[in-house]
Amino acid sequence: MSALLLIVIYIAFIGLGIPDAVFGSVWPAVYTDLDIPVSMATVVTMTCTCGSIIMSFFSARIINRFGTPAVTAVCTCLTAAALLGFSFAPNIWWMAALALPLGLGGGAIDSALNNYVALHYKASHMSYLHCFYGVGVALSPYIMSLALGQTAESGNWRMGYRTVFAVQAVVAIITIISLPLWKKAHGEDALGVEGTVENETVSPFTMLRDRKMRLTCLVFFGSCALEMACCAYGSTFLVNAKGLEKSAAAMMISVNYAGQALGRFTSGLLADRLSGRKIIAIGQIILLPAIVLLILPLGSVASAVGIFLIGFGNGPVFPNMVHLTPEHFSNSQSAMGVQMSAGYIGVLISPIICGVMAQYLTVKLFGWYLLLLLALFSVSLYMLYRAVDSKDRNKNSSV
Repeated sequence: MSALLLIVIYIAFIGLGIPDAVFGSVWPAVYTDLDIPVSMATVVTMTCTCGSIIMSFFSARIINRFGTPAVTAVCTCLTAAALLGFSFAPNIWWMAALALPLGLGGGAIDSALNNYVALHYKASHMSYLHCFYGVGVALSPYIMSLALGQTAESGNWRMGYRTVFAVQAVVAIITIISLPLWKKAHGEDALGVEGTVENETVSPFTMLRDRKMRLTCLVFFGSCALEMACCAYGSTFLVNAKGLEKSAAAMMISVNYAGQALGRFTSGLLADRLSGRKIIAIGQIILLPAIVLLILPLGSVASAVGIFLIGFGNGPVFPNMVHLTPEHFSNSQSAMGVQMSAGYIGVLISPIICGVMAQYLTVKLFGWYLLLLLALFSVSLYMLYRAVDSKDRNKNSSV
């Protein structure tokens, strides 16, 4: 039963990834059809991310009240409904309104499933789980490309959204049908009812008084901001600073995501032999020379290798940090929501910082910005480990 439930969770994580990439892939057709400025995409993406930040931050009470199975099923239905709504949206403001439930649903699913897998499954399954998120991220743009045809101006983006909705609806149906499976697999623990220590709801503001929580948030912020910077402005950097053709630079972002997926898959293979801390450390060791390759005045091949290795090194950080959460905090669900929120804040702010840097300074500083983010989360991680180990030593000495 536990293995069957894990398959359901993998499928649910595909559903989590599906909405995240669909809007960007279809936006050229949307703004042309609706006759609006291309910059209006920010209204939708920022609303969605803000929804995820808010829900993640306050998710613990909802998840502990209703349980991970119910929250996963309801919120997957919510995201499916929002995707269907996008296909009927008459203007950008309707899309922005629909982006809020899309973000709220995604934030709840992210916090609930990450904590559940951290509590009930091995570290390798957490890394594989995030590989399945990548499947969802890759699937929705592919579906849209089939709907739109060979160019963004042709085809029917509304029909593409309805097709994506159909896929998400299937995922939602699976999460609903599987509701009895959770209790069979892990008993009452699957319900997430308040009362046990790990399911006791603690205010997110109370959690942030803990120095360990603040350090954890800096780690998630730095790692997610680094990932999003490569996604949003990596192509611009390669074109303007390294002289790559636009098509080749765009392909390099796919190379970055491929490196991320491979890094997480490799992390899953190594998880039975190495601790999460060691796997994260290996990722940090890979990240440093990878970023240096972008800073140095080297050619396009070195830049391509650097972009790939950034994805490969940073990819394992997120899932392994998530899996370490129950070791770092007794109230894992409350901690999970706060750190997920910090990661989403990194996703929200990083492209803004990159845009200001490119507009008013120079895009050539991109590599140095990535190095600063690496230093931020590496120093925070070192201090977090010291705080956790010091608390464990004090606890053992008092026994």
